[in-house]
Amino acid sequence: MAKSALITGITGQDGSYLAELLLDKGYEVHGMVRRSSSFNTERLDGVYQDPHTPNRRLHLHHGDLNDGVTLVNLLREINPDEVYNLGAQSHVRVSFDQPVFTGDVTGVAAMRLLEAVRVARVRTKVYQASSSEMFGATPPPQDERTPFHPRSPYGVAKLYAYWATRNYREAYDLFAVNGILFNHESPRRGETFVTRKVTRAVARIRAGLQDTLWMGNLDAVRDWGYAPEYVEGMWRMLQHPVPQDYVLATNTSYTVRDFVRMAFEHVGLDWQEHVEYDPRYERPSEVDALVGDYSRAREDLGWEPKVLTPELVQIMVDADVRLLEDELAGRLVRIDR
Repeated sequence: MAKSALITGITGQDGSYLAELLLDKGYEVHGMVRRSSSFNTERLDGVYQDPHTPNRRLHLHHGDLNDGVTLVNLLREINPDEVYNLGAQSHVRVSFDQPVFTGDVTGVAAMRLLEAVRVARVRTKVYQASSSEMFGATPPPQDERTPFHPRSPYGVAKLYAYWATRNYREAYDLFAVNGILFNHESPRRGETFVTRKVTRAVARIRAGLQDTLWMGNLDAVRDWGYAPEYVEGMWRMLQHPVPQDYVLATNTSYTVRDFVRMAFEHVGLDWQEHVEYDPRYERPSEVDALVGDYSRAREDLGWEPKVLTPELVQIMVDADVRLLEDELAGRLVRIDR
């Protein structure tokens, strides 16, 4: 009998890649989506199955991580083998503007989901999407034993969810793991996140549609990997016989300036001619450097990244150039009213 999985945040970057991975592995996949007056499932277009399709294996359910009753009902109805909690307010800079909301939907909601698993009495394995932002001010390299020192409401909320997951594992013998993922990007990254903001701007500047890219702190150091490889790591964590927490990273470091430079150079442009500073994009408290040591994941799970930052930059720039060319050629129809 095929395994089943429930994914919160299935419409996001990681959720869509994870859905594809699990479908390829023969899973029946259930995704929880928030009710919206506009379509918000664009990232699932490649695997979407109409509700009338016979024997379909992708099912979408309306729900919200703030609604504990719906979580319990969904878990009882689906009785999934695995639950992946990827839903969150995941923009670090925005978390300073919406700290209480971020604390609820990114932090407390994880506890709400864990409690729903317990109350529904389903024997399911739970993956919690933790974040390198929990390390914050602690110097790199960071691994599973590194002390936490979050520097944003987002990091604080993720730390709450991290400890909630560990507590339910210890208190209720729940198979629950934290994946402490360092920055992982792709062409599906949201357009307001810094990497995608850069690659979209490069495509538009190359096409003559804009001239300036406004940026904040260019000195921040990050460890950037490729999102499709990271969802494979998520899955591997739940296949391991013993529930443990794992760092997924590349153990390489680049500044935001490096990312910007490589993106512009890939299309033959000089970044310094187009990038300007805007203090509005600075965070009230900055995380200077995040660089992950993924040794435990390599040893226990056989997981290792293949796409490193320079190749990732090229993948994202090429995708945004193609996307813009399709839009300008009229091959993509966008209706704004």
